[in-house]
Amino acid sequence: MDDVKIILSIIWVACMLIYLLGDVLRIFSGDFTPGEIEGKPVTQKVWLGMAIIMVIPIVMVVLSLILDYPMNSWINIIVAILFFGFNLIGMKGMKVFDKFLIIISFGFNALTVLYAWTRL
Repeated sequence: MDDVKIILSIIWVACMLIYLLGDVLRIFSGDFTPGEIEGKPVTQKVWLGMAIIMVIPIVMVVLSLILDYPMNSWINIIVAILFFGFNLIGMKGMKVFDKFLIIISFGFNALTVLYAWTRL
């Protein structure tokens, strides 16, 4: 198997773990009320949207391994840039530990783009 495919897959695993670590830290820091976001009840549509966003890195792990180039590269570049933008917008109002984790994920997004770009 191509080393770049394995590296891209591992980077997506790292991103997913960073996002999950942020969720766990928010729970333990007390910034979490079950079924609510910012004091408002969460609808099933919002839960579905969050599930879709959180499953994307998992899907990218698999796609990074099975897709051929150049489609593999383009999908990795596009999704990494979208996650970078999504997380950049979401940084407003985050706690310090969340911002730290998101900045680390930005580094992984940049690595994803860099490695995927080398295969174009």
